[in-house]
Amino acid sequence: MAPREARPGPAPGLPSGSELRAVGVSIFGNGFGLLAGRGFAFRRKQKIERQYRKLLKRGRKVHSQQDNQFTDTYPEHLKHLYLAEEEMLKKRCRAPDDSVLSEEKLNKAVESVMTEGKFKKKTSNQKAKEEYEKIKAERARKKEEAEKRKQQREAAQRLYKQKKMEAYKILSKKTKKGQPNLNLQMEFLLQKIQQNT
Repeated sequence: MAPREARPGPAPGLPSGSELRAVGVSIFGNGFGLLAGRGFAFRRKQKIERQYRKLLKRGRKVHSQQDNQFTDTYPEHLKHLYLAEEEMLKKRCRAPDDSVLSEEKLNKAVESVMTEGKFKKKTSNQKAKEEYEKIKAERARKKEEAEKRKQQREAAQRLYKQKKMEAYKILSKKTKKGQPNLNLQMEFLLQKIQQNT
């Protein structure tokens, strides 16, 4: 019997495949690795965390900009005006607790803004209803116009047929001997010429 040849394994000092799998590293890229079991929910969570961190950074920047807004970069001859305005702005930012009237006014203003917002902002259902009502009104208006046009056309046709029948009666009259009555035809032509002029 020939001696068995040794299987080729990892180089000395490197971990074997089973050791790597135990740690969670995939040798063949079959989907089992360090990120195994982390699907879309995990990625969504990470995305939300990144957005939250961005918002925190922006908030810090805004606060730092507001704090640095009133610095000593004013011209010397106008510095007192800027400082006085800064104090007024700080007083406005801090609302006094004992002023009940100002709070009531603020509440009324907020309520009025909210009611205006309710009237301005419409849901998609309300928009669709309004759109439907507009279309319905437009169709009704077009239908009425078509009905009026139809009635006018019918009236004009009745009048035309009536005139035509009168003309036919006059032009088709005969004498006792069966000859066409030329006197009536001449009178009819005279009336027609007088109406046109």
